[in-house]
Amino acid sequence: MNLNKIKEILPTLENVEFQLEDGTFVPEHFHVTEVGQITKNFIDCGGVVRSEKVVNFQLWNADDFEHRLKPEKLLHIIQLSEEQLGIENSEIEVEYQSTTIGKYDLEFNGKYFILKNKKTACLAEDACGIPVVSNTKFKVLEVKNSCCDPSSGCC
Repeated sequence: MNLNKIKEILPTLENVEFQLEDGTFVPEHFHVTEVGQITKNFIDCGGVVRSEKVVNFQLWNADDFEHRLKPEKLLHIIQLSEEQLGIENSEIEVEYQSTTIGKYDLEFNGKYFILKNKKTACLAEDACGIPVVSNTKFKVLEVKNSCCDPSSGCC
């Protein structure tokens, strides 16, 4: 989900709720402690120079159990970050604490924002020798009138 999409969704909501892919919810007293844009410049294992930009939201839980972030407040934080930091319309990446800081993609299911697990990947598989996995499916053949029974000792 990109920044423009969340700005379209927020005015239609009564509450801002985040759910992990496993079905558990981020506690409703979470804070959005950062909104920023991260630029990552890197070289992949095939020697190709790449650049990525994401809008970063950081979620944090405190012990203020009565706190509730309303959609209007999050929209205001986003607008302020656009004005003050020049944030562009990029894909959103969410940081959220589990055993370590996790990074998640963001989707919306019509009611909740879903934190989608991110996965690492090789961007230059052809250049670094990773074997191509065939999608060939094998058919199990039924053997009739076999001359060699597995229990006969001939195999």
